[in-house]
Amino acid sequence: MKRTFVLILLILLVGGGIYVGKFIAENTAWLNFDISELAIKENNLNPNTNASPDNGDELDKLAASAINIPPEYAIGAFAIARQLNLPEGFAISVYAAGLDAPRFFDFDSDNTLIVADKGSGKLIELPDQDADGVADEVRTIDNGLRNVHSVDWHDGVLYVAEESQIVMYSKNGGTAYDPKLPLIRDLPSDGGHSTRTVVVGPDNALYVSVGSSCNICEESDRRRAAVVRYNLDGGGEEIFAEGLRNSVGIVFHGDELWSVDNGRDRIGDNLPPEEVNILTKGKHYGWPYCYGRGEANPEFPERAEFCQTETAFPRYEMQAHSAPLGLGFLPETHAFPAAMNNDLFIAFHGSWNRTVPTGYKVVRIDTSQDSPGATNFISGWLENNGDAWGRPVGIGFDNNGVMYVSDDKAGAIYRVTYSSN
Repeated sequence: MKRTFVLILLILLVGGGIYVGKFIAENTAWLNFDISELAIKENNLNPNTNASPDNGDELDKLAASAINIPPEYAIGAFAIARQLNLPEGFAISVYAAGLDAPRFFDFDSDNTLIVADKGSGKLIELPDQDADGVADEVRTIDNGLRNVHSVDWHDGVLYVAEESQIVMYSKNGGTAYDPKLPLIRDLPSDGGHSTRTVVVGPDNALYVSVGSSCNICEESDRRRAAVVRYNLDGGGEEIFAEGLRNSVGIVFHGDELWSVDNGRDRIGDNLPPEEVNILTKGKHYGWPYCYGRGEANPEFPERAEFCQTETAFPRYEMQAHSAPLGLGFLPETHAFPAAMNNDLFIAFHGSWNRTVPTGYKVVRIDTSQDSPGATNFISGWLENNGDAWGRPVGIGFDNNGVMYVSDDKAGAIYRVTYSSN
């Protein structure tokens, strides 16, 4: 009896040790109790450059800048003074605060910002009728929405993505909207990544991004880990692109559909790279079998040839575990420096299980180059002790070309402007 007890105890200890070891290898965030300020500085600032007004390198140099906080929004995270790092000439202010996890947003034809407030389950309008760069009020269009995440204003209609459905709202005159009309009712909603993103393409079709149900698995529903195309009325469903683990952000740039994809977890601090993809109809982008430029995942070594010969490679690769969410290009009309005309701006929501935290910033990529790195544009939400007081989510531009950024941790929308003076 005693021998049996000892044997069982040994089995439990060995098994427990293996589990603990595996947990430590796969989930390293709890180790970040001794983060150096240098590691945070490397995340928040750009390497030293020889600044030249001729090539735009001076835009790589970031400096701490106080956030302009209007008195009415000096609440929550903004009850104290805050600052972020930006290039010279740029300023950032709080457009609205006191929200509950604002995610993606868009602007209607009157230049009113409309945001999906995921935490409250509300669809919210934030008008600026006196054009002072501060939201005048918070107006609720609708509430009780399940994991509402994205909106797209198109031709007088507001398209909204909830976890399990895509709905539309039409204005019935003035500022009021008719009750929502479901267009697509049966999106996968059985766990895993719960956000859905909807955009209207130049072909007047709906493009819906649906994340995977897991970290690594073979999905039974092809709409998972894919971008699905629908007619504007919700019919004509077809898989547009697949093998996209969690392409939260999708945006059209001309006729091209660009996306950022969140890579898998549990193969290290620096693998796999996060991806920027230009999506092509019918292409497979690798997940769950591959990551990066055709590298087979350790769970699928037999798929190595498939990964190299039958998948589309990313346009750009970025730091692992940065969690890229929103993305956007400068519109034709804008006030940013001309050196940024080809830049793609991306919001890094930030890591959750990396030994040294990474992300928590807005970066830019010069898409006129074949293999540029991501350059920090706005940083400072990640503090020297490794804690983050804010997490950027969505990036967008109003009808005048002014940049806005949402933050679902600080519960805010920021406004970003530039002056050469």
